[in-house]
Amino acid sequence: MGMKVGYARVSTVGQSLDLQMERLSDCDRIYREKASAGSTKNRPELKNALDFVREEDVFIVTKLDRLARSVVDLSLIVQRLEEKNVDLVVLDQGIDTTTIYGRLQFNILAAIGEFERGLIRERSRGAEKKQKHVECGLEQSRSCPQKTYKCYYRTLKALD
Repeated sequence: MGMKVGYARVSTVGQSLDLQMERLSDCDRIYREKASAGSTKNRPELKNALDFVREEDVFIVTKLDRLARSVVDLSLIVQRLEEKNVDLVVLDQGIDTTTIYGRLQFNILAAIGEFERGLIRERSRGAEKKQKHVECGLEQSRSCPQKTYKCYYRTLKALD
C-alpha cells in the first residue's frame, strides 16, 4: 500500500481547517487550502495533491463537498485518480474505494448523480422547447411539430 494523502479545504478565510486536519491526522501528507470550490483550476493545492499521488496511494477527504462542488467536477477528479490507480476514501460518507463494497457504493452514488444531472438537462430542454413553441412567430410556427390551430392561437395571443 502506498501513502495516505489527505486534502482539506474551507471556502472562506473565516472558517477553520482544524476539524478536518484532526480527522486527517493519520495521513502521511496533507494538502490544505482556503478557496471556493468553483473549479479545480482555482484550487492550486488540490491540483498539487492530484499531481503528487502515485499508484496505490489513497486520497482521503473528510466530506465529498470538500473535494468537489458538482458531479461533473467529482467525475473528473475520480477519473484522474483512477488513471493513476489511486483509491478514494471519504471519511464522513463512509466511502472507501480500497474495498470492493466501497467501490460499488461510490459507483452507485455517482450513477445517481449522473441520473439526476440527466433529469435536470431533460427538464431544461422541455422548458426551452415549450417556451420556443409559445414564443414562435407565424413564420416559425410552420416548423412547429404540432401545427395546430391551438398553436397559432397561442402564438398570436403570446404576441399580443
